[in-house]
Amino acid sequence: MADFFSIVLDARTMSTFFVTPDAITPPTIRITGDLLHHLRDSLRLHPGDSLTLNDGCGTRYRVEVTHVTSQAIDSRIIDQQTEPARRTSPIVLGQALIKGDKMDWVIQKATELGVAIIVPIHSTHSVIKPNPERLEHQCSRWERIARDAAQQSERWTLPSIKDPVDLAEVCRRYASTPLKGILVERSSGSSLATMPLPQDRQHPIVLLVGPEGGWAPDEYHLAQEQGFLPLTLGPRILRAETAAIAALSILQSRLDETALVVRET
Repeated sequence: MADFFSIVLDARTMSTFFVTPDAITPPTIRITGDLLHHLRDSLRLHPGDSLTLNDGCGTRYRVEVTHVTSQAIDSRIIDQQTEPARRTSPIVLGQALIKGDKMDWVIQKATELGVAIIVPIHSTHSVIKPNPERLEHQCSRWERIARDAAQQSERWTLPSIKDPVDLAEVCRRYASTPLKGILVERSSGSSLATMPLPQDRQHPIVLLVGPEGGWAPDEYHLAQEQGFLPLTLGPRILRAETAAIAALSILQSRLDETALVVRET
């Protein structure tokens, strides 16, 4: 039994949980809502326990719990840290809408892989067509999935989940972005594993991933006209959700290697 409670305590100490900035009133932080119930009922937090809280904007706090009630958990700030300077370009994932649980999975894994912005895209071949009346509920669900994934992966910041838009709007938003690509199956385009990466870390890298049926010809041509580079992951045809995670993994691995070289030099 003692070993079990040691594991629970380790989970409290090592995990990072996100709170809204308005919950932070130095030298205290008050936890309410869903996180309160999780920490009190699932992790059985008690006064004297410590945990790490994150404001989602780049500041992390180590706190000691002072009071636990049914309405709130009050804590005292012991120390705080600021997110280290970013060493790689932020990534924007433009993901064409795919079936519900698969879209949830992409958002979860993209968050774990450090994506800064996720833009759901209305596409010609998307099977799913969100109901405008349920859009707010759907976006809230995606934000919860991203928050949970960010906590699990101990991110400093939360990704921004945008409302679904069409491809033309994505092209407009990122018209001035130097490096942007669109994954295309059966393409002789550049390989994501070898294409040149930007040296300027201030500009994002934008990556577009299509739906289950792939991009429609007019969507592909529009993206090309707007400066998106056709990219390939190789000869195999991957499912939409697999392509997204494979591409992000390759890109993050290459960015991390570039950052390591820069740091060592």
